[in-house]
Parts: sequence; structure tokens; C-alpha cells
Amino acid sequence: MARVVMVHGINNTYASRPQMADRWIPALRGGVDNAVLEGLTAPVEVAAGDVECVFYGDLFRPAGRRLSGDVPPLTADDVEDGPELDLLLAWWAAAAQTDPGVPSPDGRTLGPKATARAAVLALAGSRFLARISERLLIFWLKQVTAYFTDPVIRAAVQDRFAAAISADTRVVVAHSLGSVVAYEALCGHPEWPVTDLVTLGSPLGVPHIVLHRLVPAVGSWPNVARWSNITDSGDFVALRPRLREVYGDQVMDVEIANGISAHEVERYLSAAPTGVAVATALLNGQI
Repeated sequence: MARVVMVHGINNTYASRPQMADRWIPALRGGVDNAVLEGLTAPVEVAAGDVECVFYGDLFRPAGRRLSGDVPPLTADDVEDGPELDLLLAWWAAAAQTDPGVPSPDGRTLGPKATARAAVLALAGSRFLARISERLLIFWLKQVTAYFTDPVIRAAVQDRFAAAISADTRVVVAHSLGSVVAYEALCGHPEWPVTDLVTLGSPLGVPHIVLHRLVPAVGSWPNVARWSNITDSGDFVALRPRLREVYGDQVMDVEIANGISAHEVERYLSAAPTGVAVATALLNGQI
């Protein structure tokens, strides 16, 4: 059974578990190779059979479109007041801090619809969303909030994650929203044998929108020996990149540079610090 379990975040709606494995496993092995080449860890073998991918993107496919690649025809007017608008505004503020092409929010109260339109227009000029349509941005937004507000989706995602854990699993690698899934699951199952958690571009430090909607409540520690949190400073999905400020000094925060595609999972996986974190877990499991 798999020693490494990986779980994805948003923007995987029209993919599948085999497609995820085709991209993620070579990138992860590349990260371990890069760590060895840089002398940061001892050599360790990561075979394809050592890795299990948790896929749940299909749960967000619109009803009746399971054979279509279309994204629903969403606009800024479909952003709902509350968690969806709050998250959109947080993305806008963070993008403005890291990208000079994004104007800063001016703090004016325009009403939910007008505010959402202003935020989407501002984000349209960001480097992060240069190739992302308005409808896809809103679709992502609804996926994040659906996890926290729809108990059926949350339970289904958690069930898929739990099914991937075996007696051999030592390290969980979680990207974006997947880090929320992994955190909640590990906190809820202290009997699991997982020793290491590696979070990539994680929103786990985002107050109110994520942090105060976690189950269990914030302040819990997943039953792991080591937690490595790896973030690009330009990744505004990770709005609060230093998780040790929230979860304690046991978290090892590492900042890397992913270039223009700050949130891209393959860039995270192929980074040497990710390879170090995974290799450390596997080498300790051999002792």
C-alpha cells in the first residue's frame, strides 16, 4: 500500500485520478531528486506504487454536464454575499499586495453585487489569473466555499481521503484546498500511522473564511511528528503563509519561488524543499 498520499485542491473538476497521478507523481519524484542533487537529503526511492492520489474534483461537476468540459456560465453577479464574497475580497487584497498590476481595494461599500464586480475586474489584470476566465474564477470560488458549507460534499471528500490511508502511509502531501482536507482528516484520526504532513500553497491560515470553519476548531494539532508548510510569497491562495503563527512553532514554514505560476502544484512538488520533507518522512520510516 502507499507510503505517500497526495490530495489536490481547486481547478481539478474535469480531470481524474489517473490524470492527477500522471502529473503529480513525476513532479514529486523530481522534487526528491532535486533535493538529493542539492545535497539536502540522503537518496530515497519513490516508486509509482508508493504513491496514492486522492481525487475529488468530480464532486464539483455541474449536474447534467458529466460528459462536458464546459464551466457553468457564471459571472460576478453569481457571487453570493457571505463566505464567497469574503474570499473573493481576500484574494483581491492579497493580489494587490503582490502584483503591481492589480489596483488595491479602496474600502468603499458598494453593495455585494457591485463589490463582486469590482473585485473580479481587478483580479482580471493579475498575473496569477492571466489565463483564467471570469466564469472559471467564480467556479473556483464556489468550490472552496462549497466544501465548508455543504456537508454532503465535505463528507464525500473526507471519505475518499480516508480510503487512501493504509497501515503503510507515512506522509501526506496536500495542495491548496487539499491541505484543509488533510488537516481535518488527520486531526479526526489520531490512530492513523501518518508521521509527516506537507502542505503546499495552503489557505489554512486564512482567518474567518477558512480558519474559523475548520472541523475540529482551530488550535488542534494533527497527529504527526512533522509538519512542513511550503509557500511561494506570490501565491495569494495562501493568504497567511506562515502557519506557525497559527498552529505553533512545530510547523516548519519554508518559502520558495515558483516564478509567475506561484500556485502551480507541479512547481511546488518539484521544489527541493518538498523533496526534503517527503524524503525525511520515508527515511525515518525505514529506521
